[in-house]
Amino acid sequence: MKKKLISILLSVMVISSLLVGCGKKDTETSTNDGGKKIGVAMPTKDLQRWNQDGANMKKELEAAGYQVDLQYANNDIATQVSQIENMITSKVDALVIASIDGGSLGTVLAEAKSANIPVIAYDRLIMDTDAVSYYATFDNYMVGTIQGQYIVDQLDLDNQAGPFNIELFTGSPDDNNARYFFGGAMDVLNPYIESGKLVVVSGQKEFEEVATLNWSTEEAQKRMENLITANYANGTKLDVVLSSNDSCAIGITNALVGAGYTKENFPILTGQDCDITSVKNILAGTQSMSIFKDTRTLATKVVEMLTAIMEGKEVPINDTKTYDNGTGIIPTYLCEPVFADADNYKELLIDSGYYTEDQVK
Repeated sequence: MKKKLISILLSVMVISSLLVGCGKKDTETSTNDGGKKIGVAMPTKDLQRWNQDGANMKKELEAAGYQVDLQYANNDIATQVSQIENMITSKVDALVIASIDGGSLGTVLAEAKSANIPVIAYDRLIMDTDAVSYYATFDNYMVGTIQGQYIVDQLDLDNQAGPFNIELFTGSPDDNNARYFFGGAMDVLNPYIESGKLVVVSGQKEFEEVATLNWSTEEAQKRMENLITANYANGTKLDVVLSSNDSCAIGITNALVGAGYTKENFPILTGQDCDITSVKNILAGTQSMSIFKDTRTLATKVVEMLTAIMEGKEVPINDTKTYDNGTGIIPTYLCEPVFADADNYKELLIDSGYYTEDQVK
């Protein structure tokens, strides 16, 4: 009887051991079934474009079999640093980061490098750290040149004598992209400013004078209101406003409408991102155009880059000369932007499924 009892106990122990082993294996399989884990750090939910970028990244990555830790930092640098630290601690396999301040992540990304976690800078170049593996963005200089050329074409500057009055707005001074946007536009516009065909009535032409902290709609509105009061309240005509993106353009539109400008005398006004509000303004005649950067395209390319990294294959890039973050050239993939206006918005934005007609009406 004693031998039989011992035999039963031994059998139970063996079965229990097997069950524990199976349980452990199932847990690992479940984790692996979810794929490698990617940390995605976005700057804020306050701007529509970052909501779309984050959602597209999550959708594309999960469709490719990755687990995704997507975090938004409410435009607070300390919050973004903390979120990235937590991602590193949780042992993500790679980081995709759209930085709030491109120069503020060096310390936390040194931790990522020590942990052998590759980093892709997403749409905003991260500066002064050798932890950045790759950069994925749209051609930011081209964004500016398209905006500048749109102004040239709309005013027919090569054939008209002018002068035409212009004011200039660009983005946040801590966003490296703003300098590319502004630089591209000014490379197109400066010859006409120097010849006198374009006149910056306020005299504010330097990047530091026309930058808008955090790309703030409210700050852009305040500055436009001040420019109108100081330079255009006496009936001087404002013909065009260069705005590097839509969040600034919306503030500019608010100020102009508040000052009595209507569709009939509204200045040419550029933008970027095709935010829904700006598309509505384009259709209403209170914004002229917006650069369309299809975030679905960028998300798809980032997934391709991550998969190549994870599999040890050659990472797709198409620029190895342009983007120096202070520690050297960062291998980059550039997507090509286009512009949307009242003539082509339907083809670009509606027919492509980016928006529905109801969203922009």
